[in-house]
Amino acid sequence: MHNRYGKLAAWVYNLDKPVGRSFGDVEFYRRRLEHCDGPILEPAVGNGRILVPLLEAGLLIEGFDASDEMLAYCEAECRHRGLEAVLSRQAFGDFSYEKRFSAIIVPAGSFQLITDGAAAAAVLRRFHDHLAPNGRLIVDLDPIGSFFESCTSVRSWVTDEGDLLTLNDQRVETRYIAQTTLSHLRYEHWREGSLVHSELDLFKLRWWGVEEFAMALRAAGFEEVEVSGNYEQGRAPQEGDTIISFEARRAAV
Repeated sequence: MHNRYGKLAAWVYNLDKPVGRSFGDVEFYRRRLEHCDGPILEPAVGNGRILVPLLEAGLLIEGFDASDEMLAYCEAECRHRGLEAVLSRQAFGDFSYEKRFSAIIVPAGSFQLITDGAAAAAVLRRFHDHLAPNGRLIVDLDPIGSFFESCTSVRSWVTDEGDLLTLNDQRVETRYIAQTTLSHLRYEHWREGSLVHSELDLFKLRWWGVEEFAMALRAAGFEEVEVSGNYEQGRAPQEGDTIISFEARRAAV
């Protein structure tokens, strides 16, 4: 199963990207949503790295995720901070709400976890259907240049109890026609030199060209597509940018 985010993967994610840690995106979304007067949805909410600061800023935001382990971290952080969060276990392909949202945000390249092109197009249509008239969709994508880079790395973290968590990341497949990459992520939990537990996550991503994704948004019914680089609203993407943000609207009627 691809992109499962099990126990060790969620633990490592929460250590590496704790709630509130910003890559410029927390401030970007706070600015873009500060005048939003209705409910906001964050699919693939993860551990709440972005959702929790936005809740603390007074925004009416809720989220869903396919990983019980990631949701547990988000729920725990909200309880710790005395926040009431509406969270549910759902997936991109079949999420459903009776209400409509003023905005939907998908930060940090999470949309790339949808690796089939037709499925991605269907999710964009589902986003469109769940927006109120004049509602906005904001999606972050990694630049396609990363698609052509080889990726092998070993990283480690020390837990509060002094245990060691390691992540061995090795790309094993690049499909140029499908625009997908597959990596083996081997997570290991060590205590006093002994292996306590290990997990293998098959991590698959789909990569998008800038104009390709803009066309996909328009095909899904969105209007006023604006593309920005490195969280500088209104600045067109440039070579060397590390993130590309797309903002589009559902028609007012």
